[in-house]
Amino acid sequence: MPPPADIVKVAIEWPGANAQLIEMDQKRPLSSIIREVCDGWSLSGSEQFALRYADGPQLYITEQSRGEIKNGTILRLAISPARAARQLLERIQSHGIDARLEALKELAKLSADPTFATEFINMEGIATLARLVESGTHFGEMLAFTLTAFLELMDHGIVSWDLISLSFIKQIAGYVNQPMVDVSILQRSLAILESMVLNSHSLYHRVAQEITVGQLIGHLSNQEIQTYAIALINALFLKAPEDRRQEDYANPLEQHLTEMASTLAQKHLRSIILNHVIRGNRPIKAEMAHQLYVLQVLTFNLLEERMMTKMDPNDQAQRDIIFELRRIAFDGENDPTGTEKRKAMYTKDYKMLGFTNHVNPAMDFTQTPPGMLALDNMLYLAKVHQDTYIRIVLENSSREDKHECPFGRCAIELTRMLCEILQVGELPNEGCNDYHPMFFTHDRAWEEFFCVCIQLLNKTWKEMRATAEDFNKVMQVVREQITRALAMKPASIDQLKNKLRGLNYSEILRLRQSERMSQDDFQSPPIIELRERIQPEILELIKQQRLNRLCEGSCFRKLGNRRRQEKFWFCRLSLNHKVLHYGDLDESPQGEVPFELLSDKIPVSDIKSVVTGKDCPHMKEKSALKQNKEVLELAFSVLYDPDETLNFVAPNKYEYCIWTDGLCALLGREMVSDLTRSDLDTLISMEMKLRLLDLENITIPEAPPPVPKEPSSYNFTYNYS
Repeated sequence: MPPPADIVKVAIEWPGANAQLIEMDQKRPLSSIIREVCDGWSLSGSEQFALRYADGPQLYITEQSRGEIKNGTILRLAISPARAARQLLERIQSHGIDARLEALKELAKLSADPTFATEFINMEGIATLARLVESGTHFGEMLAFTLTAFLELMDHGIVSWDLISLSFIKQIAGYVNQPMVDVSILQRSLAILESMVLNSHSLYHRVAQEITVGQLIGHLSNQEIQTYAIALINALFLKAPEDRRQEDYANPLEQHLTEMASTLAQKHLRSIILNHVIRGNRPIKAEMAHQLYVLQVLTFNLLEERMMTKMDPNDQAQRDIIFELRRIAFDGENDPTGTEKRKAMYTKDYKMLGFTNHVNPAMDFTQTPPGMLALDNMLYLAKVHQDTYIRIVLENSSREDKHECPFGRCAIELTRMLCEILQVGELPNEGCNDYHPMFFTHDRAWEEFFCVCIQLLNKTWKEMRATAEDFNKVMQVVREQITRALAMKPASIDQLKNKLRGLNYSEILRLRQSERMSQDDFQSPPIIELRERIQPEILELIKQQRLNRLCEGSCFRKLGNRRRQEKFWFCRLSLNHKVLHYGDLDESPQGEVPFELLSDKIPVSDIKSVVTGKDCPHMKEKSALKQNKEVLELAFSVLYDPDETLNFVAPNKYEYCIWTDGLCALLGREMVSDLTRSDLDTLISMEMKLRLLDLENITIPEAPPPVPKEPSSYNFTYNYS
């Protein structure tokens, strides 16, 4: 008799019959079990049947996936995938409209199943769906179900997108360009075009000829489809040839790419996104936040070419920009003394402008990054905010030498810093939602951001009473000021200014002091002993907090589909800490999900270990494109008996730390995340301060009257425990 681990107790349903309760031997062939079930209902031809889950996605059960069946699972006897595919293929080509509609509706649902999809595709099912779309005879619900089925089937990666015909692309693009099209059709059409662009270089060019960004902008005012429209805009821009994004071309297609690159900075696109998306009357969901983040990253990546371009000291046009900076600062609108007469004073002027190379300041821009981007920023400040520029330059030129803030050097280093903070030139991270609303509020958001930050730098320099030797220290403080302000997500450039006003140098010092304990004050032996006594009880508090959070549960987004879509699953720990419950959700939940809605579970006693990052099975399976740093840092897996895994990608670093810590605590292992270390330091610091405060507040009793000529002495011992 097989061990209990190989026996799974399940219920199997069949329409019009009582359910069968069986003990499924996982060592027996699945075909043998199905034959036995069919015999129980006197059904012949067991090879024409298969088992499916009765709940959730209702996927077919195969020899490869049967290990996921748990005790108490409800299954359903159904016709086999091959038979279902054959029947549906015949029905979707029938003449009866009602029969065809029902067949397409069922096909749209079944196409998400990889087992069914393989059978349907092997019967040339995708080609049949493509012909139905190309015929132009399907409308409304029938067309929506057809496009849904097509998209689900293609998502399995069984066939290449390169096989799609030009007539199919034109038909799909036509739905996007038509003024009055059903929302469900528009959503699916945009999603199909996005997948084409992301998965095929040749299809990108074809789609780019049919769809312009200008046409997609019109869809951003519709809240039902704006996420799909922005996703397609991002895909088109992401896949545009890098060497062609910002150049002028004669070829019509290449002109389209130029239009696309410039459109990202257009006021129309920006204002539509700002007013209809960011400031719309609906909360921004995770998928939309991700698409806005991607758009932000791609917009800033337009700066990469200038960032990586060195200045040519022999290029007169580039040298003229430096001359213009000097002229605006020192000559005003006119130069009555003439260029020749002032040439001898240029070196002095360039020194006052704060360049490192006073003789030939062009050499200051030969390092990349920031390259010519720094010069662009300086010219923008001088031209658009001329009074501010002149004030900064003249104010510093009139200071003592040791306290002057070198404008040129600061502007170059600040540009490099801003490029690092905003990750200019890096590809978007999958799953990241970190967009900043203020960058959508101005047509020249990057330049305005620089102008605000250079004024901050000048102000901080004065507050620190810095000298040239303090340059790096000032830049560190300014970086902290900027990153703290950005973390507050200011809604506009003006709000950013207000946040930065509150983060002056004194406030940064105060924040630093409050966030970490002074090592000098807490290294005495009694304090170290107190810390060691407190630490175990604080760790226990942290452990209980982590376990309580696991009991509340968290929502995780499913990865793996080639197009982004909002599919979620939820996981939470039972209140007695003995079982992990999890299950799929149709949408992101608002609050706690009841245990009854989570169909799957794992006994904690079966969990063998928790692995993270590259050691996770789902990270090893991903393509190189998906294995970016962000996803790897958020990935973890639960390994449990017999050889199963439950794979996670946390929505953010906080949830990652909570779950990995909680699972380690559950298994009796050390919690080692950065969050635990931070919480431990903070809580120990607070507890120590409270206990030391109690010590300071203890009233020492009055001493008895002193004996003449013999001073009183007191011995006071405080019990730290």
